[in-house]
Amino acid sequence: MSERHTALRSMHDLGLAAWFGGSLMGAFGVNGAAAKISDSTQRLPVASAGWSKWTPVNAAAIGAHLAGAVGELVTESPRVAAQSGVARASVIKTALTIGALAVTGYSRLVGMRLEKAGGPSVSGATEPNHQTPASVASSQRQMKLLQWAIPALTGTLVVVTAYMGEQQKPGQVFRGMLGRTGGMKAASKSMIRMAGMSNGKRPMAMAGR
Repeated sequence: MSERHTALRSMHDLGLAAWFGGSLMGAFGVNGAAAKISDSTQRLPVASAGWSKWTPVNAAAIGAHLAGAVGELVTESPRVAAQSGVARASVIKTALTIGALAVTGYSRLVGMRLEKAGGPSVSGATEPNHQTPASVASSQRQMKLLQWAIPALTGTLVVVTAYMGEQQKPGQVFRGMLGRTGGMKAASKSMIRMAGMSNGKRPMAMAGR
């Protein structure tokens, strides 16, 4: 069983919570509130200002999450190697994290383009209208997809993290290690049988038939 690593787990969980919660609140709250502004030329600047204020906090949250995740992976490496299913879950979690980072980074680039657009007339932070310049409208359409992709990916990370937490229960650890040991024994027996057949010999279990 692994020893306690409270600091690492706190960094991992609090960082992920802020990453997920901030992206979801921004999509509903910041962008939703900006769309209610009566002056259509102020909707995009107000939303951009809100996201700009959140960016340093979000970056710190992501950094804390990554530091905690790497630290946990290092400290839990013996269990990853010994317990069946943990390595697979770790690969899935890593892939989701990379995907969330890529989408978050690209979303920031698109957001910076919208910040530089000034105050064009728009229906909302991610919704152009008939007066919106084509380049701004294109960026808004991208942002409309990105704003939901981030909470979807980070929310899935929360679920995978919860599943991996279940894997740390004593019963799960015991069964997982038995499964890994059983699989290794079965593989060894298969290799022995294959080696015997390649030498023109029958396996010992078949002798006498």
